[in-house]
Amino acid sequence: MRASGSGASAPAPDTPAPCPYPFNTPDGLDLADAYRVAQRTPGLLRVQLPYGEPAWLVTRHHDARAVLADARFSRADAGRDAPRTTPVSPIGLVATDPPDHTRLRRPAARAFTPRRAEALRPRVREITEDAIHRMTAAGAPADLVEHVALPVPIAVICELLGVPAEDRDRFRGWSDTVLSTSGAGPHDVLAATAALKEYMGDLLDRRRADPADDLMTALLHAGDEDAPDGGASREELVELCVAILLGGYETTAAQLANFTWVLLTERPDALAELADRPDRARAWVEELLRYVPLAASASLPRYALEDVQVGGVKVRAGEPVLVAIGAADRDALRFPRPDRLEPDRDTSGHLAFGHGIHHCAGAALARVELQEGLTALARLLPGLRPAGDATWRPAAFLRGPATLPVRW
Repeated sequence: MRASGSGASAPAPDTPAPCPYPFNTPDGLDLADAYRVAQRTPGLLRVQLPYGEPAWLVTRHHDARAVLADARFSRADAGRDAPRTTPVSPIGLVATDPPDHTRLRRPAARAFTPRRAEALRPRVREITEDAIHRMTAAGAPADLVEHVALPVPIAVICELLGVPAEDRDRFRGWSDTVLSTSGAGPHDVLAATAALKEYMGDLLDRRRADPADDLMTALLHAGDEDAPDGGASREELVELCVAILLGGYETTAAQLANFTWVLLTERPDALAELADRPDRARAWVEELLRYVPLAASASLPRYALEDVQVGGVKVRAGEPVLVAIGAADRDALRFPRPDRLEPDRDTSGHLAFGHGIHHCAGAALARVELQEGLTALARLLPGLRPAGDATWRPAAFLRGPATLPVRW
């Protein structure tokens, strides 16, 4: 991560004044009404995040999908004062365009495949069931976040990467700081990022000298195969491993807690259904991915490389666009009755994992973890219910419970 530059360009004379953003609040999972107003209003909204230059906000599904797949929009900010919720901006794979993006993503695509994720399903189930058994042994009430939602994804991703079990608590602390879920300041965020990269670099060096049956070794192997045509450097592989760790841990942990909370409070019948019919987990997970607006706000701006028409607005070359995925997935023009949980609906085309070349590389593994997590909770804890109100973590990037008290 890095502090963003100050390369904002002057707006055109007819550009509307921006409104304050983000709209969502961190204490819950509701989609702010402002998004619905924006979807019903012709054109695009102009918004101002806490840091960076103003941006256009895309909220409709058709426009969002188009922008995410359009090569005329660039993720490489070239030192721009990127719109953001924190003082620092991400670097690495998410802030690159082809051909660099293609070159850097290739090792992950070769090593982090859906087949590999599916092969991990029995191990994911074992890790999940073990976590639930530990929670029940401790007795009710218990915090589902602390006992299941957090430890399961970090155990899976660390085991997959080849991170020693004794170092997992260190990664949790670094991750909380980097993603600003612990209220850390910019100095702490940069320090945690540096510590993560130093540790990951040392581990990569050890894996190169002593290969193992893990994803990190596979990434090194794939990178070596690519070397003749410009493969990933050591620094780039370090950033890729950090991105996989953070993305594979934080987002899945947040969504496992979010999905459980939503089902307990809105559709408790779903858990009984999953206990009897675990084959329904895929449908429920896809609908929950569509339904739950995970992100605190739209982020990761895309810059127009030329004038582009989006939602009836001319986005001029050099202007940033933010895509509100949570709002787009609740667009009634694409998903009828968008505010209802309907696991039998057609969820194809939802944007929970993005779209286009930046589609989440770990989507297959996340799906396996979420499916196994919900079915294990339903099967092993048939009386699962809230034991009090959830508390919500301060949301710089992701929304979700800080604590989720349950009993069974």
